[in-house]
Amino acid sequence: MVGVYRFLLTPRWWGINVFVLLAIPFCIFMGSWQLSRFEARVHDSHAATKQAASDQRETARPLDSMLPVDTATSGRRVTARGHYGTQLLVPGRQLGDKQGFYVLTLLRTDSGKALPVVRGWLPGTAQAAKAPAPPTGEVTVTGALQASETPGDNGVSAAGGLPAGQTAAISSASLVNLVPYKLYDAWITLDRADSGMTAVPASAPAGTGLDLKAFQNLGYTGEWFVFAGFVVFMWFRLLRREAEAVRDAELGLAPKEQEEPQDTAPVSAP
Repeated sequence: MVGVYRFLLTPRWWGINVFVLLAIPFCIFMGSWQLSRFEARVHDSHAATKQAASDQRETARPLDSMLPVDTATSGRRVTARGHYGTQLLVPGRQLGDKQGFYVLTLLRTDSGKALPVVRGWLPGTAQAAKAPAPPTGEVTVTGALQASETPGDNGVSAAGGLPAGQTAAISSASLVNLVPYKLYDAWITLDRADSGMTAVPASAPAGTGLDLKAFQNLGYTGEWFVFAGFVVFMWFRLLRREAEAVRDAELGLAPKEQEEPQDTAPVSAP
C-alpha cells in the first residue's frame, strides 16, 4: 500500500502539498477575520442602540467638550448658545413613511463658528414659505450631536443643482459655499422641534449599524471557509485518482502505451 503513494514524493506533488498546506490556514484566517468584523459590527450596533437610549436621559454637555464627533460622542446630548442666522431647507428626507424636508438653521455662537441646527421636519415639498422663522435674540439649543453627512450614504441625496436656500447634505463641506460663516464639522438635531415641526431622531454613528457592509462580511466569511473545504476536497480527489492510476498500472489494468513502429525497410545496396 505504501508503494502506491510513492508519487507523493515527486516534485509535482511536493508543489501540490505545499500549496494545500499554505492555502488552508490562509482561508481559515481570512474567514475568521471576516467573521470577527461581522461580530464587531453586531456589537457596535447593540452598543449604539443602548447609547441612543441612554443619551436621551443624560445631562446635556457643552458642545465644545464633545468635539470632534466620533462613535463615542455621536448621538450624545449637547447644548450651545448663540443667535440664529441663515436658514436652509434639506429636501428629500423621509420620516416614518412620509416624505418631507428638514428645516436647518445656522446658530452663530460666541466662538465665531456657526453650528448647523435641524429645528425639525415638515411633510411635503421643500418650500421656504412652509418653514417657520427661527426665534430671535440669544437662544440655548439642546439636541443630539451628529457627524457631518456624506452624500450618497444612508439615503443622503447627492443631487446637485438645488434651488437657492436648499442643501442636499448637512456637512461643513456642503454648507461652506452657502453661508458666510465658519462652521463646526458637526450638527445637532433638537430634542424638541420648534413651531409645530416634528423632531428629527438622531441617527446611529456611521459603521455601527447592521447595514449591507456587515452582511457582506458574513458572506465573505462563508466564502473563505467554503474555499478551504474545496481545497481539501480537490486534494483528496487528486490523491485518489493518482493512487488508482498507480494501482491499475501495477495490476496491468492500465492500457500500455503503443510503441512507435520501427523502420524495417531494406537498405538498398550501393
